[in-house]
Amino acid sequence: MYVLSEWPPSAATPPLGGCGIPEGHITMITIIGPSPSRVRLSRLSAAFGGTVLAAATILTTAVGSAAADVVTDTIPVPEGPSEIAITPDGAHAYVTQQHSDSVSVIATATNTVIDTISWGDSPNGVAITPDGAHVYYTNMIRDSVSVIDTSTNKVIADVPVGGSPPAVAITPNGALAYVTNSSDDEVLVIDTATNTVATTVPVGQVPFELAITPDGAFAYVANMVGDSVSVIDIATNTVVTAVPVGDQPVGVAITPDGALAYVTHQGDDSVSVIDTSTNTVATTFPVGGRPTSVAITPDGALAYITNFDDESVSVIDTSTNTVATTIAVGDRPSGVAITPNGTHAYVTNWFENTVSVIEVGIPASITGAPAAGVVGEVYEHLFEVTGTPAPAVAVTAGDLPEGLTLSEQGVLSGSPTVAGTYEFTVTASNGIGDDAVLEITVDVTAQTDPGTGSLGSLLESLAGS
Repeated sequence: MYVLSEWPPSAATPPLGGCGIPEGHITMITIIGPSPSRVRLSRLSAAFGGTVLAAATILTTAVGSAAADVVTDTIPVPEGPSEIAITPDGAHAYVTQQHSDSVSVIATATNTVIDTISWGDSPNGVAITPDGAHVYYTNMIRDSVSVIDTSTNKVIADVPVGGSPPAVAITPNGALAYVTNSSDDEVLVIDTATNTVATTVPVGQVPFELAITPDGAFAYVANMVGDSVSVIDIATNTVVTAVPVGDQPVGVAITPDGALAYVTHQGDDSVSVIDTSTNTVATTFPVGGRPTSVAITPDGALAYITNFDDESVSVIDTSTNTVATTIAVGDRPSGVAITPNGTHAYVTNWFENTVSVIEVGIPASITGAPAAGVVGEVYEHLFEVTGTPAPAVAVTAGDLPEGLTLSEQGVLSGSPTVAGTYEFTVTASNGIGDDAVLEITVDVTAQTDPGTGSLGSLLESLAGS
């Protein structure tokens, strides 16, 4: 279990467990893991966890795609997997394991652990340099940042930083590593050329995760107890503003275009979206229980958020900032990272000692009720098709009305040539979850002869009289 406490500890200070934060400056994070004899500092993100379309057609109802299970693999790892980072070439994932004091290396081609580096004390945050040559990870008890040479998977440096460091982020040019210091309310800046601390930046209360804009201009720091996000100007290493957000902000990620920052709030089970051009909150929306970490796909279309209490991942459609689907994963999901090609998300399951591998995307959905048609008249109906990646639509059973065609985008068009009742099945698929299936019935009637009907009969009677 995780608790926050005042330092020095007092018998009167209760575990928080989601019940609020005691008054006073909170500087110590304590973990009592599966082995009660081991008491250590650990991540704040878990502290508050107590441990952290069916559519109608003309005649029928569609069988739509629900939130299907898209976990394609589960990888066993050593005890206490916390955070994860993936190399720029997508070939390897590095996982910090708090309880085993180690970092595991996963080959993403086979989803197997190929190496484990035993070094440090309660490793937590992890980041990889843009050239893929080095891995930086924080040691929350050792109060340091260790550096791994990825060519040998050996630790080549250990940088003292103090203050229970929970997270690290590296600038796009690889020159600097920014490290949150939760005990001292500051961010330390490491010069990666010398692996020494270059400067220190005061921020809000109990800084946790942080993210750097794609242009390398700013760092956004989630202050868990301060209920704010500090924005650091990297050119001057000064805080230019603090953005008020929700209760207990923990995770933060920035869209690839740098326009938005997504911030998770463990205290109120929500996510705020900061407009980085104005540094104001554009919107806030609910997700699952104790949202912790967040990662955004390379195309910026989706955000993946781990829900520590719900054993799930919320998938956010960033165009609408709504939950598109929820994916069941392992026990106490914590960290998340997405492959550079955007095809898979890797999620650490802290209590289960596993990493879940998720196919990235939103299952296909298709809705719509085509109208009846008339022989010889132009016809067009656009089915509403959603999903990421964009689904392909096809007829999978039955026959379209003669003279009509269906495009992959879901447009039924043409001019009917033969009257009749046509029954067919339309399927939208994108390889994510189950296909979306729609049963359709379309009536096509013959064109009315102007010389028939009541008016025609009247004309014929008049002509005969």
